[in-house]
This record gives sequence, C-alpha cells and structure tokens, in this order.
Amino acid sequence: MHTLDCCGGLNNVDFSEMDVTFMKDVLNHINLHDSSFFVAVIAIIFNPFFWNVVARWEHRTRGLTRLFGSPYVACYCLGFVIILLNVYRSHSMTVAMKAQARWDMLERTDVFCAGVALMVFGTVLVVSSFLALGFIGTFLGDYFGILMDERVTGFPFNITENPMYWGSTANYLGLALIGASPIGLVLTGLVAVVYSVAIRFEGPFTEQIYEERSHRSKRE
Repeated sequence: MHTLDCCGGLNNVDFSEMDVTFMKDVLNHINLHDSSFFVAVIAIIFNPFFWNVVARWEHRTRGLTRLFGSPYVACYCLGFVIILLNVYRSHSMTVAMKAQARWDMLERTDVFCAGVALMVFGTVLVVSSFLALGFIGTFLGDYFGILMDERVTGFPFNITENPMYWGSTANYLGLALIGASPIGLVLTGLVAVVYSVAIRFEGPFTEQIYEERSHRSKRE
C-alpha cells in the first residue's frame, strides 16, 4: 500500500509490520504471568462454553425443565446464573486491569473520549437488544422450547445479528481505553475471539430449532 508524503511523493508503508510492532509494544507493557490475568482468561472462555453446553443439554433432554417443573422457571434460573457469571467476568477483567501498569501511549484525551463513546455505543446495543428480545429471548429461551413468534429484525438487529455480544465487546474495549490498560486490550481481543467462536455454534443451532418448529407446523 502507498501513501503520499508531505512533498507529494509516494512512500511504501508496510501496515503488517506496523501491526506487529504495535502488538510487541502492547506485550512489552503487560505481565502475562500475573494470576489475575489467568483468572480473567478462564472467566472469558468458560462463560459462553458453560451456557452453550447447558442449553444444548436442556434442548436434548429437557433436564432443567423437569428439575424446575417449568421451562420458564428453568430459563429464568439459567439466565440469572449467566448474569452472575458475566458479572464475575467483568470483575475479574477489572481486577486484572487495575493490577497491571497503564500505558503512556493511551494516556490521551482523544483515547479517553473514544473509550467513553464505545461504552455508550456498547450499552445502547446491549440494552436495546435486551428490550427487543426480553429476558427469555435473551437467555436462550428457544433452547427451552420457548420460541418467538417471528425473527426480530428491528434495531439493533438491523445493525448486527449479535448486538448483545458485540455491545459487550465494545464496553470492554471502551473500559480498556479509558483505563489506558494494555492488558485490557488483550483481554478484550480474547472476548471478541471467544464470542466469534460461540456465534459459529449458536447461530446454526438456533436456526435448526426454528426449522424443526416449521416442519412440525407443516405436518400439523
């Protein structure tokens, strides 16, 4: 790729090399051996793994529904567990960020403002997604056999198919920028990767659930 220099000439710019240099600079400012970092990593990876495994088990066996006597009660209980796990994940990430040094490169007003903007945007995505889906729809109600009448296509789903996930990621990135935290950037990157993997499993499986309902309706 080329860019114009101040004299109008062309300079070759290797952006891949710039990315590598940036990542090396980030890693030089963090301690990957700190225990709080490992706790945060475990929390980030465990949460979506847990709710996907439990929800698929429920869909296959109706174990939670039988235990609680109602799919609605079972879904609410799982939802509250997921909320508690996410609160702990946020807490562990905050502890990891506070435990490690800030990065002078991020100690700037424009970076701070960008962080605030990201947190506002992320909060809007999360809250509007929850309002559009409701508690049951947000916390895997379709795995409990509680299906929505039709697909939600309004805001924020007209922006992204997974506003809850990407809104949360934006919040974590904003928090890392506000705190000038290099470890926060690394953990946010891990959140994005884990959510991307979760989406690959959840999306097709959810579509399969609704297709099964459609086939049953046609037979009836």
